[in-house]
Amino acid sequence: MIPQMAPMNWLTLYFFFTLIFLMFNFLNYYMFIVSNSKFNMNKKISKKLMNWKW
Repeated sequence: MIPQMAPMNWLTLYFFFTLIFLMFNFLNYYMFIVSNSKFNMNKKISKKLMNWKW
């Protein structure tokens, strides 16, 4: 019997899945970066201070 697919080296599989994992994380990280040109930098962000009264 001849195997249909040659056995792959475990190190090759490790690098392959690590590369896929890193690419997935980088794409998810850079997909959600908001550019600064959309916002007006002159506006101050108003913070509501909440003083807790126990």
